[in-house]
Amino acid sequence: MSESEIATTAQSLRHHFSDLEQQREASTMGMWVFLITEIMFFGGMFAAYLIYRFEYYNAWLEGSQHMEFWFGTINTAVLICSSLTMALAVRAAQVGQKKMLVVLLLVTILFGLGFMGIKGVEYHNHWVHHEFPSSSFQVESADPTHVEMFFILYFTMTGFHALHVLIGLGAVGFIAYYAMKGRYTAEYHNPVENVGLYWHFVDLVWIYLYPLLYLISRRHV
Repeated sequence: MSESEIATTAQSLRHHFSDLEQQREASTMGMWVFLITEIMFFGGMFAAYLIYRFEYYNAWLEGSQHMEFWFGTINTAVLICSSLTMALAVRAAQVGQKKMLVVLLLVTILFGLGFMGIKGVEYHNHWVHHEFPSSSFQVESADPTHVEMFFILYFTMTGFHALHVLIGLGAVGFIAYYAMKGRYTAEYHNPVENVGLYWHFVDLVWIYLYPLLYLISRRHV
């Protein structure tokens, strides 16, 4: 390591840890504990969704028919690509490829922004077609009450997911900023790994949301 890298590594070690390895293990464990709480958070919504789907399947089928299939499909591909660039960014950090790390983090941000842009267009279309749960909700159905419940859960689950994407974009941007300043080295890159874990978790949530919301009606096509 160069003298500047040694200095950076020394500055990265917090006083209550004996070495970087201990700090890394504690930080990684903390991230996993946090992700477990996030699993429980989304788990409650998934449980509500599955209970209502079991009880009112026909209404769920009708609600799914109003989903923007291709928007959901494209966004799934976008997030999978973002997970790939995030994984490559973590690898670049591990081997000390600083420029490549910055590039891959910025590409990940672009994918995330693309996802949010497509989701915004999709939300707007639902609003225009009066498919947003409110007094103006209008869907021709034999069971409009439970179709509206489908949309309540749709907006709740995808809305909270979008919020997590925004938080992830902020975290990746934060990491990218310090990566540009050369803060991360092959010896110290744990923040990149932890943000990568969070980003993969957010992508994984969408992998479950996509078939539950967009693909119900496709099996009947």
